[in-house]
Amino acid sequence: MYKELRKPFQYSRPDFKANGRAAGGKKKAKAKNMQSTLKRLWMYLSEKKGMLFLVVLMVVASSGLGLLGPVLIGRAIDHYIVTKQTQGLFLLLAGLAGTYFLYSLSSFLQSFWMIGIAQDTVQKMRNQMFRHLHSLPISFFDRRQHGELMSRVTNDMENVSSTLNSSVIQIFSSLLTLVGTVSVMLWMSPLLTIITLSIVPLMFAGLKWITNRTGVLFKEQQSNIGELNGYIEETISGQRIVKTFSQEQKVILDFMKKNKRLRESGFWAQTFSGFIPKLMNVLNNLSFTIIAAVGGIFALKGMITIGTIIVFTEYSRQFTRPLNDLANQFNTLLSAVAGAERVFEILDEKAEAKDESHAIEVKEIKGEVEFRDVSFSYEKGGDTVSGISFIAEPGQTVALVGPTGAGKSTLINLLSRFYDPDIGAIYFDGVESRSIKRASLRGQMGFVLQDSFLFEGSIMENIRYGRLDATDEEVVEAAKQANSDSFIHKLPDGYQTLLKQDGSGISQGQKQLLSIARALLADPALLVLDEATSSIDTVTELKIQEALKRLMKGRTSFIIAHRLNTIRHADQILVLHSGRVIEKGTHETLLKNKGFYYELNKGVKTT
Repeated sequence: MYKELRKPFQYSRPDFKANGRAAGGKKKAKAKNMQSTLKRLWMYLSEKKGMLFLVVLMVVASSGLGLLGPVLIGRAIDHYIVTKQTQGLFLLLAGLAGTYFLYSLSSFLQSFWMIGIAQDTVQKMRNQMFRHLHSLPISFFDRRQHGELMSRVTNDMENVSSTLNSSVIQIFSSLLTLVGTVSVMLWMSPLLTIITLSIVPLMFAGLKWITNRTGVLFKEQQSNIGELNGYIEETISGQRIVKTFSQEQKVILDFMKKNKRLRESGFWAQTFSGFIPKLMNVLNNLSFTIIAAVGGIFALKGMITIGTIIVFTEYSRQFTRPLNDLANQFNTLLSAVAGAERVFEILDEKAEAKDESHAIEVKEIKGEVEFRDVSFSYEKGGDTVSGISFIAEPGQTVALVGPTGAGKSTLINLLSRFYDPDIGAIYFDGVESRSIKRASLRGQMGFVLQDSFLFEGSIMENIRYGRLDATDEEVVEAAKQANSDSFIHKLPDGYQTLLKQDGSGISQGQKQLLSIARALLADPALLVLDEATSSIDTVTELKIQEALKRLMKGRTSFIIAHRLNTIRHADQILVLHSGRVIEKGTHETLLKNKGFYYELNKGVKTT
């Protein structure tokens, strides 16, 4: 194991074929539709047409002023320096200084305004994405790695932001400079221009060879970043399990493998893109040599002036620089398009199905719940639960027991409309669940889950999450009812004590008591309880049980039972196995039947 950890990374160069496939025939990931992605980005940018017009105006101004500078220098050489005349030279130099000052000012303004446009655009995209994430069904999050989603919201979005900040105006400015430079060069000396541009085919051939490879690699790099972030988030969240099973070396090795893939894709992406400035420098020097040699011959023959040669050498630099910038920005653009495409993939995910047109708001639910021949499957090919039928009367406690995979959590998902039945229906007070708006139904439900989740913030804010308009007095009263007031007062800042993410800093039992307080404050008609007392000390467990009794009083409650001795007094116990209810009744009745429940009780606990 340790020998593996000490092994140095060995990099292998990707072997590309002309069609963009890696050796072996496996097709590399690339942008599915670059044109479509760019069009969608433009839809966001076009909302700032007024500011974009000003940016374009400044780009045109800076490009024109950049072209004017060398012309003034050539004029100074031909009309004043070569002829040794000083009259008017200082005025021309003052004009040259003013030209470069205005060039710098227009360049600053175009960057300043474009950054504002870019930040506004990305802010809107980020808001839309975060809002859309909260409109997606639970099934979406069940099949996605959370860290990978975080990578799309942060890394991919930031990639788009940095590109919009600079690349858009850089590309437009480079194109204008390129066209303007060639036009002025043709005006000054068509023959020398044609000779100078003889290196252009070499430039395009080299750029095509490089960009064909960088597009593939930048897409792969973004994908590897998302995968690595997902793994980091997963292992940090599960650090207790990693240490419990002494799997540190395993996760380190897995991380190193994923990190190696990221480094290799990043290494080759940057290596190939790094060829561009080197290629441009070589061609730029070649162009300079051609102009110096051919221009010198033309000057000796009186075909052009020395000032024209100076202007051409400057323009040759201005000609290759925009090409260099375009090539570099094209690589950046490919990376941004890859990131934008991953963002739009999330935005294109279907939101949770809208409530039916006839769906109603429910202000109050008495608590009668009926499952009528309900069947459901997460995937096609077999039912997760099948033929479930039972009725829970108002105020009753219904316990769901059975081995892992029996369908207990699935019934809760159906109850809360995270999913809808494939067959059959669920009724609340005689009203079919699809006829009730989801938000309205969930507003009548309270959850105390096995893994109590607390947000970063004060204890007061975490309890008030159950009902945002609750007063401080109501929050404190809910805490007292949940047996959490006493330990809260012992904390440094009482109810204003700040909790870290997921409530780190307090015990699991205390987190559970705060979750109960949150549910009490919400005052729901229906309760879902996923007991979490197996790893809690006896004193805290008694407090939780007492708080749960208060919480359940007068409410229809559904308990996923892990400890069978905690459901002895349930009004109904549903015994599930392989997605079906195989036994139903009270604790005493089921024991007398000596069936599956009886066998479970021998083990005392089920999972």
